[in-house]
Amino acid sequence: MTIRKGSDYGLLQPLPEGAPVAHSDAELRNLIVASRDAGNTDITVGLLGGDLCKTLGGSGSMDRLRGPDALTVPVDLVVASIDGVEIPFVSHLVAGKVFGSNFAVVMNAQWIGNRDLGPRSHPGDGLIDITTGTLGWRQRREALSRSATGTHLPHPSLTYRRVRSETLTFDPPASLRIDGALHLKGRRLSLCVEPDAFYVVV
Repeated sequence: MTIRKGSDYGLLQPLPEGAPVAHSDAELRNLIVASRDAGNTDITVGLLGGDLCKTLGGSGSMDRLRGPDALTVPVDLVVASIDGVEIPFVSHLVAGKVFGSNFAVVMNAQWIGNRDLGPRSHPGDGLIDITTGTLGWRQRREALSRSATGTHLPHPSLTYRRVRSETLTFDPPASLRIDGALHLKGRRLSLCVEPDAFYVVV
C-alpha cells in the first residue's frame, strides 16, 4: 500500500530464504527487470548498498537482513519511456549535468551518492520528485555544495515538482544516467510511477 502521511511504512520481517540480494541500485534494477521479464510480479530483494538502501536507512548488514530487525518495505518502480523504449529504474535518472544547462534530476530515492537531490522524495509514496533548470557556473558550484544537505531548493532558477507522471523533451538529445550505471541518450522522456511494484528488505 502506498505510504500516507503519518502512517507506518513496512513490516519487521526478515528476508525470505533463497531471495536475491543486491549491493547497488544498478544490481537491484537488473534483478527487478529480469524478474519482470520472467513473468514474476512477486519480487523481494535484500538490499545491502546503493542510494535506495541509504534512503531507507539500510545498514548494509546481511545479519540484519536475516534477523528480527529486518524491515520489509514496498517500493515504487519508475518506468521511463525514452524515445519509445521503456527503461524501468529504481532510484534515479539524471539528464545532462546536475545543475548544468537544461538538466533534469528524477528521484525515487533521496540520495545520489553524497548529494541529497530528493530531500522530500520517498520510494513508497507513488510520486517522483523532479528538478529541472539551468544554472550558471557560479550558481552551479554553490548549488552543488548546498545539495549535500538538500538546501539547494528552493531556487529561483530551478523548477521542482512531485508528480505521478511527466514528459520531458531535450533538444539536442540529452545524456541520461539511470541508477548510476546505465548510460543512454534521449530526446523525449515520458515517466510514470508503478506504485508498490516490488519489496526490498533492509
